[in-house]
Amino acid sequence: MSTSAGDLGTAEATVQHAATAQTVAGRSPTQIAFERLRKDKVAVVCATIVSILVLLALFAPLITNALNIYWDITDPRAPDPSTVLEFDGFPAVGPPLHGFTWDHPLGLAPETGTDNLAWLLYGLRTSLGVATAATILSTIVGIVLGLIAGFSRGWLDRILSFIIDLFLTLPFLLIALAIAPILVSRFRSNVDALAKAQLVSLIVILVVFGWMGLARILRGQVLSLREREFIQSAEVIGVPTRRILFKELLPNLVAPIVVATSLALPGFVAAEAGLSFLGLGLTGVPSLGRMIDAATPYYSDYPLYLWAPVAVVAILVLTLNLLGDSIRDAFDPKTRR
Repeated sequence: MSTSAGDLGTAEATVQHAATAQTVAGRSPTQIAFERLRKDKVAVVCATIVSILVLLALFAPLITNALNIYWDITDPRAPDPSTVLEFDGFPAVGPPLHGFTWDHPLGLAPETGTDNLAWLLYGLRTSLGVATAATILSTIVGIVLGLIAGFSRGWLDRILSFIIDLFLTLPFLLIALAIAPILVSRFRSNVDALAKAQLVSLIVILVVFGWMGLARILRGQVLSLREREFIQSAEVIGVPTRRILFKELLPNLVAPIVVATSLALPGFVAAEAGLSFLGLGLTGVPSLGRMIDAATPYYSDYPLYLWAPVAVVAILVLTLNLLGDSIRDAFDPKTRR
């Protein structure tokens, strides 16, 4: 059975069309954004640094046990402070008066004899944990209130907008200054209860003052999306409001949510360190801010004690901010990099 030239040409065209269709596959905006992130050298470097810091925080107990270093002088495995401190309170081993030793790579803390590296790792663990919890909770609150405020009409939208504006006017630092002494006086007799109350109150304060920005952004986006045809069609056919909010509107708000979350995390890290430095944060557990506060009086005689936690906070906040900027650019369809 013979095959004509026209049939061969048609077959070749079909094969070529299929290959072209397979090559030019459709990609979602999220896939495009992640592809742009993979090609962004700044994003890759910052993500690597953040991943290393997160791993150090997660495995802090294993690292400190392997190195035989401890942040708590009451730990039965920790050395007696009298054996590692000199008469003037400075460490008897390591900096600033003695040479470097691998037993205590960052030295020991004056007066207490706790290992600075162990305190740094556990402080990083605390700061990242508080910042992550505050970011997740504030994002949830911002999403819910932003969706409701943008989709509702009339009095509910006005009330929610007023609440957002009201919280934006509240002085963050003054309220934190007011809460700290109340907690200390309330739980003064119970150290463990005080530590838990401080942890919960710190997260609550960060959440209360951290959800408004995302809520305002989402409200503006929803005001535009609710006039689109697919939302109006869903309302006409009687789709429940909850389904419209979380099944129709929310998937179209992934980009601003991801951007806002990535930029909020470094802000919470810096806020936690700042509050702990001022004595308004955590006092019962290690914290980078507490370490900076304790090292400040020794900045001239023992610079390593101060600059180690300062450098960790600076690197963590800087890399998170740069990573957040890269995520914002990747999810912005108008950006061409």
